Amino acid sequence: MAQANLSIEGMSCGHCVAHVKKALEGLPGVSAESVEIGRAVVSYDPATTDLPKIEETLADEGYPAQAAAGA
Repeated sequence: MAQANLSIEGMSCGHCVAHVKKALEGLPGVSAESVEIGRAVVSYDPATTDLPKIEETLADEGYPAQAAAGA
């Protein structure tokens, strides 16, 4: 499993946190280790998905995301 720190825009409340967590965990091979306003730490199986797919999924949900440097 690989791990990434994500910077996430558009989050402002607990509902946003729950929505982002649900979106992340809906992706095959992805586990949301922690989700807070503005960021998340995810573990993912590179054989199943990749960072661009994770970022795309969150953007589609209205939360543009980018892997932090060094992730």
